[in-house]
Amino acid sequence: MDIYLRKKRWKWILFGIAILIVSTSLYYTNILVEYTRQDERKNVEIWADAIHRKADLVNFTNILFEQIKNEERKRVAILAEAQKRLNSATSNDDLNFYLDVISQNTTIPVIQTDERNNIISVRNVNFSTDTVQRLLGKLRKEFTLYPPIVVNYWANKKFYLYYKDSNIFSELKEALDDLISSFFSEVVLNSASVPVIITDSTKQSVIAYGNLPENRMSDSVFVIRTLEAMASQNNPIEVNLADTGIRYIFYKDSFLLTQLQYYPFVMFGVFGIFLFISYLLFSTARNSEQNQVWVGMAKETAHQLGTPLSSMVGWVELLKLKGLDDDTIREIEKDVHRLETITDRFSKIGATARLEPYNIVKVIYDTVSYIKSRTSPKVKFTVTPDPETQIAVPINLHLFEWVIENLCKNAVDAMEGNGTIHIDVAEDPRQVVIDITDTGKGIQKSRFKTIFHPGYTSKTRGWGLGLTLSKRIIDNYHNGKIFVKSSILGKGTTFRIILKK
Repeated sequence: MDIYLRKKRWKWILFGIAILIVSTSLYYTNILVEYTRQDERKNVEIWADAIHRKADLVNFTNILFEQIKNEERKRVAILAEAQKRLNSATSNDDLNFYLDVISQNTTIPVIQTDERNNIISVRNVNFSTDTVQRLLGKLRKEFTLYPPIVVNYWANKKFYLYYKDSNIFSELKEALDDLISSFFSEVVLNSASVPVIITDSTKQSVIAYGNLPENRMSDSVFVIRTLEAMASQNNPIEVNLADTGIRYIFYKDSFLLTQLQYYPFVMFGVFGIFLFISYLLFSTARNSEQNQVWVGMAKETAHQLGTPLSSMVGWVELLKLKGLDDDTIREIEKDVHRLETITDRFSKIGATARLEPYNIVKVIYDTVSYIKSRTSPKVKFTVTPDPETQIAVPINLHLFEWVIENLCKNAVDAMEGNGTIHIDVAEDPRQVVIDITDTGKGIQKSRFKTIFHPGYTSKTRGWGLGLTLSKRIIDNYHNGKIFVKSSILGKGTTFRIILKK
């Protein structure tokens, strides 16, 4: 099993373990969140039930208050009747009875006047007839909240009984008003942190609200959407209170409950982002380390080749002086030049590559010519377009030739020394596309990217560095692209190089 297959397998194993850990964490977290959410939901339900109960209590208090009000009006009517019959009493018993009825009124303020608003008598008021003699102005307004009771006397004469709510009744009314006010305050400022909106009977006009953003409640669109969301989540509570009419209490889940519902997803997202950033950091660090290794190895190779290469140049000159035949000298010089080119290539790894415009077609023809002379005659090379075509591209000559050599040598090995290699060069206004096609054994689709990794090779004696160096040269130094365009097992492979013009 090669190193990249093992690496891939370990990646999947670690990925599976990570998914298992994340899934277990999310499952357990979701259970805790669900318990907390249920408790929070119970709090909301308890709050809503308490609002219902208190609304019922307020309504019951209001009904009781109305009954007290009606009873007081009946007492005033009885008082007026007793006052009317007092003057026509026929016996001492009747007289004593009517006087008892009148004297027993110790709570209801009453003012008796004639037809001209002159005050005849008063009862349960905080002034005397010596200081106030007529029912006018503010005092009249205070005692005309209810219509006066008309009492007919003899000779078509009348007197009027003006009254107002008793002190006890007024205190009860204040208590009821406080109860209603505190009811709405408790609804709005609830301890369960439930977002609340109180509306009138139209369900549109907002009377009060709580646990909602102040700056957004002035936005009518936000209010309408919030009311719709609240109504879809919970039925509004209808409350009919004294002197206020029908009110509707809209509410929804608390902010904490809403957060708890989305917490697992947020946690999963944060965890995913953390893993993604961690992977990028480790990948960057690994690539940086690999780059340093590559550069160090290349420069060390160039350095190691430099000393024996200089010595070989000296030996070639010595052989010339000893009269060795020219053909042998010429072949030795070619190999020495080749070694110089290789040394130059390795020395450029890690350095800033200098790009100069070259006719890419001629460069490819020259490189193919060099490889062809050192390859089996059973391998056929073809190049299009013809050699006279001019396509200028900025390249580093030695490094680009290295890429073409690597691809062609790999193609020869894939064909096992028998087949056809075709190189096609095409251009458009922005880029040049070079396709190198062989008739070899092909590459599995799952290995299209793996073959460019350092150390990957299908050869028994290969180092797996040729394609890695080629990709580095094209991507990093020429700002281009190199990839497997297509491959069919048993039929061949096409590599594509894209260079910017």
